[in-house]
Amino acid sequence: MSRLTDGAGGGGTGLGAVRQAVVLAGGFGSRLRPLTRTRPKTMVEVHGIPILRHQLDWLAESGVEQVVVSAGHLAPVIGDYLAAHQLPLRADVVAEERPLGRGGGLKFACAALAWPEEPWLALYGDIWTRFSLAGMFAHHRRHAALATVALPRPWLPRGSVDCDERGRVTTLVSHAPPPLRVNGGVYIFEPRVAELLPDEGDHEQGTLPRLIQERQLIGYLVDGPWRAINTPRDLDDIERELASATDDV
Repeated sequence: MSRLTDGAGGGGTGLGAVRQAVVLAGGFGSRLRPLTRTRPKTMVEVHGIPILRHQLDWLAESGVEQVVVSAGHLAPVIGDYLAAHQLPLRADVVAEERPLGRGGGLKFACAALAWPEEPWLALYGDIWTRFSLAGMFAHHRRHAALATVALPRPWLPRGSVDCDERGRVTTLVSHAPPPLRVNGGVYIFEPRVAELLPDEGDHEQGTLPRLIQERQLIGYLVDGPWRAINTPRDLDDIERELASATDDV
C-alpha cells in the first residue's frame, strides 16, 4: 500500500458519496454447511437478518443508491428475497452461468451499474461491518488513486497469551487488538479498474498486485467493527457480540 490513514473518526469532507456498489455473493459457502445447503452464504442470518440485508442497509445509510449483487450458487434465493422485501435502495441481481471467480464476478456485475463513469464500491458478501464509507471515499478522493481498500484488524475475541521459554504464562490479555491489518473485503474502485479485472479468476492474484506495483492502491485503516463470517463458529461469535451490545444499551 502506498499510503494509509486512520478511519476511526467521523465522516467525509463534503466530497460526496459513492452511489453504486457491487456485492460478491457467488461462492458456495462450504465451511458454513449445513446452513448453506439451501441458501447462499450471504443469505445466512445474523441476528435474524440475512448478511446481505445488513449490508444493503449500511450501504443505503452511506448514500448508495444502487447495488448489483453478483450471484451464483442458489442465486434465485437472493432474487426472491429482494423481490419480496421493501428495500432502502435499488438492488439488482446478476447470476453467473458458471463460476467466474471473485475478479470475474466483479467484472461481470459492474457492467450492470447505473453510472459507469462514476466510482463504485465492491464488497465481499460474507462480511459484517460498520464504518464511515464517507470517510473512506474522502480519503480515496484526496489521494486520487484508482482503488482504495479497507484495512481492519482481524478479530481475536478470545484474547492473547504470552509465555516464557519454559511455557509459563507471563501475560494474559482478554482483548488485545492485533497489530496487523487484513484486506477487509470493502473497496472503492474508479471506473478504469473494470478494465483491469479478469474475465475469470481472482482479482487478488492479478488486479490488486498490478495496482500495488503502479502505486494505485490506497489503504484505509478501519478500527470499527468488522467480522468475516466463514464458519458456524464465526456466526456464533458475532451473535454473542451483538447480543452483548444490545444488552449494554
